[in-house]
Amino acid sequence: MALTMLNGLVIEDLNPPTLLLHLVSKTSKLDSLNYQSCFMRGIFASFPEILFIHRTYNRGGKVLYTFLVDGPRVQLEGPFAQAVYFAIPAKENADGLAQMLQVFKKFNPAWEKICTILVDPYFVQVPALAMEFPVAEILLSAFHVCKFLQSKFCQLSLEPQLKTKLLTSLQHTMCCATAGNLKQLHSLLNSCIPQAFLPELHSHWLLNDRIWLGPRSRSQAQSNHYFQNLEVTTRILSQCFGSALSEKQGISSLFYYMQRNPGNKASFGPDLNLPTTSNATPTAEQLAEASIQYSLNAICTAPAAQLCLAELAVVQKSLHLIGTGSEKTNVQILEDTHVMQPQPPASCSCYFYQVYHLPCRHILGMLSARHQVLQPDMLPSKWRAGYTTGLDSILGSRWDETLEKHLTVTFLTEQVGQLLQHCSEEEFQSRYNTLRKLADDWIGPYEQVQV
Repeated sequence: MALTMLNGLVIEDLNPPTLLLHLVSKTSKLDSLNYQSCFMRGIFASFPEILFIHRTYNRGGKVLYTFLVDGPRVQLEGPFAQAVYFAIPAKENADGLAQMLQVFKKFNPAWEKICTILVDPYFVQVPALAMEFPVAEILLSAFHVCKFLQSKFCQLSLEPQLKTKLLTSLQHTMCCATAGNLKQLHSLLNSCIPQAFLPELHSHWLLNDRIWLGPRSRSQAQSNHYFQNLEVTTRILSQCFGSALSEKQGISSLFYYMQRNPGNKASFGPDLNLPTTSNATPTAEQLAEASIQYSLNAICTAPAAQLCLAELAVVQKSLHLIGTGSEKTNVQILEDTHVMQPQPPASCSCYFYQVYHLPCRHILGMLSARHQVLQPDMLPSKWRAGYTTGLDSILGSRWDETLEKHLTVTFLTEQVGQLLQHCSEEEFQSRYNTLRKLADDWIGPYEQVQV
């Protein structure tokens, strides 16, 4: 059973799965991802009738699809409590969307019970969605229609009083979507907005009863709560994924937020729940880390435990992605992906483990997340207590200058190879010429050096 570290986040792959992850990454970039916890899967199985799809774009143009359950039967509190699936398609075209939806269907037999799918006005892959869910009715979501109109009101050059009037009327209609209020807002748009801009607003959506069936089934207080909850959820998605420079950074930031925010425990299920901190009682995570420290000191030699505790300290310091204060902001730089094999003897693809064959920060992070401790059969016998007495002898017995150089060159070669394989022809020639010049300068222009 393999475990993947996605920028420091432990993603488990169990059978039956506690967490489901379908991850494709040929380079340092994340090509595609499909994620769902068993708890999220259970939520969807309980409320499969209406599926709400929200899309969040990052700076590089990659899109995160968030699936949420919707409808009057859903009474779940807190942002992401209704989230049942996260996905990043390789490409946002018909084929990419079909692959993403097929993975969703494979792990969610309740998909056949979907009656309605709610999407945003800019969603153009309706045929692909209809192909995978032929029985479901695809509608614009009232939330996205309201956000669309709100954005248009702010973009148009309107008088401040008129803009305020339109936004107030829209807010009132959102929370009380009666036929009369919708017609009144429609008439207001037709009378106040210049005719040249009216087609951009698609005011006919206000008269489509199918769009407003959901809001109309809720009371004004329930509608207000519903829209506020979605607003908070979509803002968090924008802050975590939308503002990220890369897909890995964005999805890791989102997962860290959901793991750390006590109000969003439900989305990750019991295995990743973090208990509410208390001044009097240590948290389960603190107890787990203390147990790991105890097991290290009990099983390993003192120098080996010292090395591993340094790795554990990195895990502890990396728990918060970004910490903000009144005067400063602390940013934790995340790592590249590493693959672990947790069965004894545990192994990891990272540099620390390859050199020392000791439990690294990734293995220790996995143990901490599972509330487990180090076992003797998880490390070679020569590192166990009683085999070595001093730090110098341990480092001397394990450190190999040739091995270190080999690993360094191997990692560098792999990174350079990935850059050359995944770039344009123009960039390839430029990078190749640079490497060619370096090789000639080092070895000499009269020797043929293969780059």
